[in-house]
Amino acid sequence: MVFLGSFQTLSVCKDAAGIAGNIFALGLFVSPAPTFRRIIRNKSTEQFSGLPYIYALLNCLICAWYGSPLISSDNLSVTTVNSAGAVFQIVYIILFILYAEKTKKVRMVGLLLAVFSLFAIIVLGSLLIVDLEVRHVTIGFLSCASLISMLASPLFIINLVIRTRSVEFMPYYLSLSTFLMSTSFLLYGIFSFDPFIYVPNGIGTILAIIQLVLFSYYQNASRENSRVPLLVSHDMMYGKGSVNSQTWTVIEEGRVSSS
Repeated sequence: MVFLGSFQTLSVCKDAAGIAGNIFALGLFVSPAPTFRRIIRNKSTEQFSGLPYIYALLNCLICAWYGSPLISSDNLSVTTVNSAGAVFQIVYIILFILYAEKTKKVRMVGLLLAVFSLFAIIVLGSLLIVDLEVRHVTIGFLSCASLISMLASPLFIINLVIRTRSVEFMPYYLSLSTFLMSTSFLLYGIFSFDPFIYVPNGIGTILAIIQLVLFSYYQNASRENSRVPLLVSHDMMYGKGSVNSQTWTVIEEGRVSSS
């Protein structure tokens, strides 16, 4: 009876963590929306790259396949969240293709076809593996490697924040959504005893915590710096000098005091 009660408790905790992970993942999936509003408004992809959406689509497809009943048992939350993610990425890629210049358009279409072809090979190849445990481990390693490389991408942003001492390129809510989603699926993986889930999401949780700590530290540092009175020269006011972005913001808001 005690064992049965413990098993039921683990099952409830696992389902709760999976549902929470699906909800928090929406914050990540909708995060490119402002970028695509700009693309649609300007009818151009400008200097934006479509590669992150191509890579995210491949990752979502592989992870969704890992969570399917044909690969692993009782991992429905993994399939649902990654299936939703794949739909979002496909929409973003289509919008990117519609507004991209011809060379980018052709390249993106080629990459999209390559992703679907590679995923088809992975699916068909895994189905040819008769041993279910070997199939599970093979796709598990693929999904784990893909997810780790994707969650490790913020290392570049972390390095940029430290070098520039600015959180301008590290949106707070994106980091928070990553933390909440990764933590939820870390717990989900622990409750289901699945290292292919809790290892990559554990790494994602640690990286997200680092981002949040950096955001708090450098945002406070920026506030301290903003309290220092800004002295703007006559030349700068009339465009004869160089004004950095922070000073220009102060000028635009009419908070420059003359002396």
